[in-house]
Amino acid sequence: MPSYTPSPRAFVLLCRISLATIILNVATGAAVRLSDSGLGCPDWPTCAHQRLTPPLSLHPVIEFGNRMVVTVLIISCAVTWVASMMRRPVRRDLRWLSGGLLIGILGEAVLGAVVVYSHLNAYVVMTHFMVGIALLAVSVELCLRSTHGPGRGSPAVTRRVLRLTRVYLVLLIVAVAAGTATTGAGPHAGGKGAKRVPIGLSDMTRIHAELVWATAIVLLVILYTLWKSDAPARIQESGRILLGAMVVQGVIGYTQYFTRLPAVLVGIHVIGATIVVSVALWFHHGLSDHRPEVVDGRVTEPSGAVETAPPGPAEPVRAPA
Repeated sequence: MPSYTPSPRAFVLLCRISLATIILNVATGAAVRLSDSGLGCPDWPTCAHQRLTPPLSLHPVIEFGNRMVVTVLIISCAVTWVASMMRRPVRRDLRWLSGGLLIGILGEAVLGAVVVYSHLNAYVVMTHFMVGIALLAVSVELCLRSTHGPGRGSPAVTRRVLRLTRVYLVLLIVAVAAGTATTGAGPHAGGKGAKRVPIGLSDMTRIHAELVWATAIVLLVILYTLWKSDAPARIQESGRILLGAMVVQGVIGYTQYFTRLPAVLVGIHVIGATIVVSVALWFHHGLSDHRPEVVDGRVTEPSGAVETAPPGPAEPVRAPA
């Protein structure tokens, strides 16, 4: 019986479906917390005692809905991993990333049970969210790598830009973690009686805002350095897109604070964090030029277009003796 071999284009589609499902999981997880539905299903994996499905009331349905998204996500990541094993040509980097993503999602599901049985301990909830951000990063990297050939690529910018971008990414993750702690110190505990972070909301907000400003300043330095070094236009454009995403996220952040943290704006801010992290990783990945993937002597582009691979370098013309 002939076996099915996923095409590079089909594999890219599977990776993007997994990424979209991860973002949906973060969004529904935020909905659980912001609607005080964290204990809508007090047991795991069942909703309550021997009952698998939730009763038809708001909080249990929202909580169980998030669990269903996690189930879909596990299936999606499992299919992607199987496809990475069957894919040709063989790509070890894609196998490792998709396999790590599947293991991470399974671990995240178990951590969700710890959240329930800890009665929404703020530190456990914060860890749950940051693991989700780590899985988001792995999924973005998997999507990006699946669109080109193997290898790290050749840098298209100066070493200074590469170093500054790494500093930016570290600051961004710290700022996201501080934002998670800010939510943990705020009014959206996820349910009644949940333990909060013992820091004043205004103090935690100030720390988060200062980290965001530091991250934005580093990004401005990167953009200035790219402009001065006459970096490729596509890289400068992606940097401006990243700056625009940060500005929008900052406006939402300040608006939610001064309007006393309405749940809808907080939810939008959480989704915005996933977008900023994704765009930042896309920007960092684009600082290098990558070879296209060659399948059976043909170059496969990310869009799925296939063309004949270019011939090797021509022999030099020798002058007559």
